[in-house]
Amino acid sequence: MGMEQVHIIELTTKHDRRGNLSIIESGTTLPFEIARTYWIYDVPGGAHRTGHAFRTQHEFIVALSGSFDVILDDGNERRRFHLCRSHHGLYIPNMMWRELDNFSTGSVAMVLSSTLYDAIDYIEDYALYKKELNRDE
Repeated sequence: MGMEQVHIIELTTKHDRRGNLSIIESGTTLPFEIARTYWIYDVPGGAHRTGHAFRTQHEFIVALSGSFDVILDDGNERRRFHLCRSHHGLYIPNMMWRELDNFSTGSVAMVLSSTLYDAIDYIEDYALYKKELNRDE
């Protein structure tokens, strides 16, 4: 499991004179069933949110408003993805270290999760993350 599974998904979008409508369907648009949705907002412009990884949770992150960067690290490679379109989202598999950075003022990050909240699923120490990755090899 690594960076090769990370990818941008372009959402089906309907355009008409009244505005645009983008669609996410559980199990169809995403490679997982949606168990939880949350959003991050009122982050000061330019702010950085510290990283963590999930042992089992998969995520899909969309910039509903504004922009921000998602920095991913699979233990071997580190990549930055800039999200700035509400009809594109980033699929992130489990066991991927992630940080959010470079928020524009007024941005909103929506996260769709494959699991309900479980504190035990979080790895919030990078050294522990690397140790658990090496255990899986």
